[in-house]
Amino acid sequence: MSGFENFGVRQDIEEGTRMECGICWTVYDPGVGDPVAQIPPGTPFAALPEHWTCPNCDAARSKFMMVEGDS
Repeated sequence: MSGFENFGVRQDIEEGTRMECGICWTVYDPGVGDPVAQIPPGTPFAALPEHWTCPNCDAARSKFMMVEGDS
């Protein structure tokens, strides 16, 4: 399976799974959250608000894929 098969916002992602932007490769780490968007640490990717975008390039959540080895 290639990394691009992980594209899309899925609800079955484990809570601690890190997600990587397919546009700029920024990683969303639930353990860190997103201080810029005031997302607290411990927030899983699936629980991010609908309007959340990549803090680096503004890509939609659907452009993120699971970081290999985190499943």
